[in-house]
Amino acid sequence: MIAMFHIGDCVIYALDGTRGIVLEVTDDRCHVLWEDYFVSWEKKELLKIDEELTKKQTIRVSSNVSHPLL
Repeated sequence: MIAMFHIGDCVIYALDGTRGIVLEVTDDRCHVLWEDYFVSWEKKELLKIDEELTKKQTIRVSSNVSHPLL
């Protein structure tokens, strides 16, 4: 079963362990910005979501911030 990928997920490339961030998702591929700033489209089955790194890099908003969309 292929994982559900989302924009902003941190991923690891199965073939060499390179890390990247998902920029866009289609039915079978993810557009990834790699740690060396190279960008490519990769098949989902070659990517693994790094859950811990994804949690650490998530943007959080403090409760004292006023924003019209919050």
